[in-house]
Amino acid sequence: MNHNKIISNFNLNSLIRTNILHIEPYLSAREEYNKNNKSIFLDANENSFGAPLSFYNSYNRYPDPLQKKLKKKISEVKNISESKIFLGNGSDEIIDLIYRIFSRPTIDHSIILPPTYGMYEVSGKIHGVDIVKVFLTKEEYQLNLKKIKQVINPYSRIIFICSPNNPTGNDLKRKDIQSIIKEFKTGIVVLDEAYIDFSDKKSFSTEIDNYPNLIILQTLSKSWGLAGLRIGIAITSESIIKWMNKVKYPYNISQIAQKIAIKALENKDLFFYHLKNILSERKYMEDSLNEISIIHKIYPSSSNFLLVKVTCSSTNLYKYLVEKNIIVRDRTKIILCNKCLRITVGTHEENQYLINKIKKYSKKCFKIK
Repeated sequence: MNHNKIISNFNLNSLIRTNILHIEPYLSAREEYNKNNKSIFLDANENSFGAPLSFYNSYNRYPDPLQKKLKKKISEVKNISESKIFLGNGSDEIIDLIYRIFSRPTIDHSIILPPTYGMYEVSGKIHGVDIVKVFLTKEEYQLNLKKIKQVINPYSRIIFICSPNNPTGNDLKRKDIQSIIKEFKTGIVVLDEAYIDFSDKKSFSTEIDNYPNLIILQTLSKSWGLAGLRIGIAITSESIIKWMNKVKYPYNISQIAQKIAIKALENKDLFFYHLKNILSERKYMEDSLNEISIIHKIYPSSSNFLLVKVTCSSTNLYKYLVEKNIIVRDRTKIILCNKCLRITVGTHEENQYLINKIKKYSKKCFKIK
């Protein structure tokens, strides 16, 4: 692949919405002065006496708007330059920013590849951007390259690709993803790698310098177990990050979220221990569920969940599990996911309980027949 050809033919500024291109960003007090934390800060209208908290009293100050310490720690863990990392209040904020920067309401459209993560469509509709859908291939859940290329036109600004994909759980073929990135030179490719740590496939993040039109989404919500903190990660060119920083809200990630995330990232041994257990439990669930008569198919998974197709009504099974205090997701109304449940990998005890209840339901269904 000729990476230099991709770079030379890509014009980022031509994709920026006109109103964004000429925007004067809001500068917070901490961005104007961020050199000495021991200074007397009388610049941001904070409460200098502190919060009414006896146990911890440093939340009266605004957090670092650019999350420099947290980005440094993420760069060390992922071996990616800090300058190529943007942090959002969850990946959903980053998706919203991408639409705000690159898509003109009522003019442009984005391309999504269902079944996939629902916020690509919801966020686009919020911004008045048309959504063009190209379904993944049936059963294999892979990119339909021919149809994707057919729908691309001058008003195509963003293509969202999710790999490993949600809700199907599978990896998309690397060569197909590369083909889209290489040929879509007039827009932005968003590659959502939220579940990449559960896959044995290599992340595209280490190759980001080769793809100026690529934004990779990752997160601390899944493999790092920090969903409650809402920290999404974008890995992309410094040019694109410059625009994200201009458009984002000044203090989009709280001080306590930044501190806890840094502590978690420092504990890599426990991270890998949990990751190993999740992968082991995924295999256990797959093997155990395959022995149950109402399980029609378990789709290959490179994520922390399984997409499970049943022979009976998935909705009825879902309701039965709810009665047993087990909450999964019924995906039967999602395109290409008829009679499917999406089941997250739990602890061994949780997984055993789930499997036993499905076994009992299966026997009940057999008796009815």
